[in-house]
Amino acid sequence: MKINCKLTLEFENEAIAKTIYSSVKIDDHDFIDSTVDKNRIIAKTNSSSVGSILHTLDDYLACISVAEKITQSNK
Repeated sequence: MKINCKLTLEFENEAIAKTIYSSVKIDDHDFIDSTVDKNRIIAKTNSSSVGSILHTLDDYLACISVAEKITQSNK
């Protein structure tokens, strides 16, 4: 079985999306394929197991959350 997942994360503006994207892109490795489209980060991943994809998404969203909090605190 192969599981595909696409996340669309929408932010207040393009500058914030780019800042957060730049902050987490280094940790993507081969697990997440992400791009910025205007004020959105589009992230895609796939796995052969539910547990693995959940772990990948949990890690990715935790990194996004930290980057978002830091970005907001710098306003």
